Order: sequence, then structure tokens, then C-alpha cells
Amino acid sequence: MSRVQEAGIRDWDFPRGIASVALMVGYAGEQGVPQARMLEGSGLAAAQLADPDAQIDARTELAVIRNLVRELGDRPNLGLQVGRRYRITTFGIFGFACVSSPTLGEAIAFALRYLELSFTFCIPVARWRPGEFVARIHDERVPADVRRFLVERDVSAMHQVLCDLMGHRVELIRADFDFPAPDDIEPYLEIYGLRPHFEQPHNLFTLDPMVLEKPLPQANEHTWAMCLAQCRELVSRRRARTGIAAEVRGLLVPRGGIDGFAQPPGIDAVAKDLNMSTRTLRRHLDAAGTSYRALLDEVRRALAEEMLTATPLSVSDVAIRLGYAEASTFIHAFKRWTGTTPSAYRRAAVTPGVR
Repeated sequence: MSRVQEAGIRDWDFPRGIASVALMVGYAGEQGVPQARMLEGSGLAAAQLADPDAQIDARTELAVIRNLVRELGDRPNLGLQVGRRYRITTFGIFGFACVSSPTLGEAIAFALRYLELSFTFCIPVARWRPGEFVARIHDERVPADVRRFLVERDVSAMHQVLCDLMGHRVELIRADFDFPAPDDIEPYLEIYGLRPHFEQPHNLFTLDPMVLEKPLPQANEHTWAMCLAQCRELVSRRRARTGIAAEVRGLLVPRGGIDGFAQPPGIDAVAKDLNMSTRTLRRHLDAAGTSYRALLDEVRRALAEEMLTATPLSVSDVAIRLGYAEASTFIHAFKRWTGTTPSAYRRAAVTPGVR
């Protein structure tokens, strides 16, 4: 029986830190590309690259990526070389949370839930099945002009992070790419330790699932709990919605307190309140990289976390107040949102450091 875990996001258009841009600009500088050429059209100033707290939108990073490909795109396997520069320390608190996770499998599960704290443009989906762990790398929404570069970059960065977590190279069982084989595949052999398959239907790599059970060298329960809390807070701040998504979210938040959410407005009612058709609303939300269902889940999650930590309501009562007919359905949804059960979440909130 297989188990699938999707990423906490479904699209690359999410806010991110500046570290990835700084890394690419630094790499290009080593190849003789002036900083000004790399930042051209991005709206970024050179001073921002040194600000660890700077936040940019994905399209700003995309402008820098296009500059990199324009300047160095004739170099074979450019994405591989850049991807290897992404070390676990590049990812800040997100990386520290992965490092301190108990096992590689739990680090991967955490990374998928909080993927918006990374710099990826390709979205991984993990599938555990008997004897095999498969990570399929979705590139369907990545702009075609930089798609190959970003698949190479993101997959090699993911693999490099796995190696950093384990302290040695993580051996792959298989690696598939949907683009033609390069003239020189030696860099692939050097990095992955195997010959990839090219011109395949999907981008993916597979691991022996036994590797995922191995404890990480720097696992630390208390550090992990602290990092998780910081990552959760960072995601909450980044999810402050703007535009149409903010309007929809505002209409979903109950006006009469948490008890007013048992019957949340449907998408038709929300569209009517916004003076547009349901079809138009769906189109606008899709363009914003979200959906009515995703926003409803965001509101439900925030309310659930509030009720579990600030009220004595039972899990069943919380489920009812959120509009779920069965507690089991709510428990399943909450675990999908947070990676843990409502009861475990409440215990962790009451007793810091407990997961």
C-alpha cells in the first residue's frame, strides 16, 4: 500500500528570502558576470543581497534566473553546478529544522509541509510504496524558457541537502528527467552515482526507504521543537494575503467568533459578495496561485490552532465548530495541514518541547 505526501504549496509563486539570489549572483561573479548584469530588471539593489531578512517575491528571483541563463546558459549542466551550491545552511531556520529532525524521513516530511520556506520552483510530491520512496518533481508551471535550468538546479539542490543531512552522499536508486540527455553526462554520474534516464514522462528520483529511517547525525528534539515553532510563525507571517485572496479570506473569517464558522460560506456566496461570477472568482484565485478550498483550509487551520491552544474544547467540539460532520475527517485534515494530530498539537502547545 502506498502513501503520498504533497507539498504544502502547489505553485512556485510564493515569497522567499534573498539567499538564493545572493548565491546565484555570487556564482555568476565567479564566472566573470558583473553583479549589475545579474540584477538587471529585477528591481534589486546590490545592498539588499547582504540583508538576511530581506524578502522578495518569486518573480524577482525569476528575473535574476533569466539573467543567469542569458549570461551563462551556453555552459553545459549549468543547473547542476548551481544546484550543488545550495547547502543546508543556505536555508536558514528551515535548514536548521531539517538538520535537527529525528530521521531523514521526518526531515523530508517537514520540508514538504513548509516548502514555501525554500527557494524551489519545481514542486516535489513524495510517494512511499513497498521497497521504494519516489519523489516526483513537478515542473508543469515553471516558465518554459528556464524550465530545464530549474529542474537541474532544484533536483541537484534537493539531493545536496539530503547529503548534508546524512553527512555523506545519499545513493539514488533511479533518476529520471523529461528533457534530452546532455552531451556530457559525467557531472550527473559524479553527483548522483548513477546514469539517469532522459526524455522520460516525468522528473523523479527514488531512494531506498530504509535510508529514511536512519537517525540524523545532528538530531536534537529540543532544537527541532524550537525550529518548528519559528518556521510555523514565519509561514504565518508570509501567508498574510493580499489582493483577491485577502478579500476571500476576509469573507471566510467568521464575524461572530469561532462559533460562527460551522457553516462557512460557499464559493458561490463569496463570489456574489464580491460582485463577480463563480467562474471569474476561480480564475482570479488560480492566477493568484491559490483556490477557494486552499483559503478555506487556511482559515480552518488558524481557527483550529486557536481553539486547541486557547480553549478546553474537545477535538470533536472543535471539528463541529469548523463545519466537519465527523471528528475523523477533521483529524485527517489537521494532520495534512500540520503533520500531527490535534491532540498531539495541543499537548505540544501545553508542554513546550513535546511533539
